[in-house]
Amino acid sequence: MLVGVVSDTHNNIKNIKNIINIFNNEKVDVVIHTGDITQSKSLQLFSNLSCPMIGVFGNNDRFEIGLEEVCKNLKFDFKAPPFLVSLNNKKIAIFHEPDLINDFIKANQDVDIVLHGHTHRYREEVLANTIYFNPGESAGLIEGSNALGLINLDNLEIKRIFF
Repeated sequence: MLVGVVSDTHNNIKNIKNIINIFNNEKVDVVIHTGDITQSKSLQLFSNLSCPMIGVFGNNDRFEIGLEEVCKNLKFDFKAPPFLVSLNNKKIAIFHEPDLINDFIKANQDVDIVLHGHTHRYREEVLANTIYFNPGESAGLIEGSNALGLINLDNLEIKRIFF
């Protein structure tokens, strides 16, 4: 199973269209957005994905009008973080801000993957058998420096794609 991971799209319409095209070309099975979509019109664009999308609301999403309605209409499963999901027999904890992760992991030690955004910085490390991943910047204006992630849940291989 191939999972696409993106964070902090921050209403960058051009980049969101690129992200959708990349995920569709890579034939991902599900996209996980780790928050900070920012506006409902941006979230609406993700209806062009060829797969389901799940995720969490980021700090810039919490007071935005219309995001929850778009999620409901498009059947996107979004929650306030943390959002614990099981995909392909892997437990994945989805956060936006990394500040909440340590306390959550202490209470839920059997998590396979922790995804987060917020920092706009790439992170890929293994701590106590748990993979921590943030694909990094996706809303930047410099072409080629934005990134998203692909995680193969069969072998836990992670790949970043720059655009």
